[in-house]
Amino acid sequence: MPEPIPEEFSLRKELFLQRLRSVKSGSSHTVRNYGIDLDQFKIFACSFFGTEAWDLPSISKKVIRAYLAHLNNEGKKKRTVLRKLSSLRSFFAYLLKERVLTANPLEEIQRPKLEKTVPVSIGYGEVERLFATPDLDSYLGLRDRCMMELFYSSGLRLAELVALNRNSLDIHAGTLRVMGKGKKQRIVPVTKNALDWIHQYLNRPDRFIDGDEHKAEQDPAAIFLNNRGKRITVRSVDRGFKQYLLASGLAQRITPHTIRHTIATHWLENGMDLKTIQLLLGHSSLATTTIYTHVSPKLKKEAYDKAHPRALQKDVSSE
Repeated sequence: MPEPIPEEFSLRKELFLQRLRSVKSGSSHTVRNYGIDLDQFKIFACSFFGTEAWDLPSISKKVIRAYLAHLNNEGKKKRTVLRKLSSLRSFFAYLLKERVLTANPLEEIQRPKLEKTVPVSIGYGEVERLFATPDLDSYLGLRDRCMMELFYSSGLRLAELVALNRNSLDIHAGTLRVMGKGKKQRIVPVTKNALDWIHQYLNRPDRFIDGDEHKAEQDPAAIFLNNRGKRITVRSVDRGFKQYLLASGLAQRITPHTIRHTIATHWLENGMDLKTIQLLLGHSSLATTTIYTHVSPKLKKEAYDKAHPRALQKDVSSE
């Protein structure tokens, strides 16, 4: 008789997550999401079998397909389904390698096709309008303006920005040491303008709103802190951007990732080559960077004029 699933499944899950963390160098965010996805699958499997007393070899293609149908019926987005499927695929590949299973039930399961989306970017005027919204008389406003400038200066991901430490910044060289996806480090340049904002922020006397009360919680290493002196979170930055977007009056949805897409597009429009942009953004594949050639109307028009034999023809009405 199979062991109750809380013992078997949970034990294997924890061993898998431990390996993901230590051997595969998975980020805490990735490990947490894998754990959540596997726990949700466990709940579905218990419902599917009508009991907690099932073993891992009983997970068949039929169960996986039923789970995908369940996610679809719940209205989950394709990107969410793909992530959950990826978590299961990695977990069952691990079980196969550990010889817990003799076959992988996901081997013939096809991935849902994800429509490619072109990243959104905004014009320089809209960048200035958004960046003008924080109240620079307050510590939090200055901090937020500093973060905006750094996003636009160096094209950082949101997770990369909140993870920055003071020793990541080389003021004299004008560079940042960034820990990217897969714990890959890269060095990115910082504009003098962004460095000036960082210097102003780090030397602000009223650094914490609740400073004295929460001294024990303060993080001396992190660059960007909340009002209690602790490292700011991804959620907090996202929430702040929504408020600034509302205050700016800009109609479109702008997130920190939009600023990353924007500076990549502006780099390309101003003549930077794709390989350099790839290195600055920390893309593992040049194909990912190439998508920015489809974003810019300016680049599209230039490519059209260059390729079309009559695009630059003299106006016949003037003859």
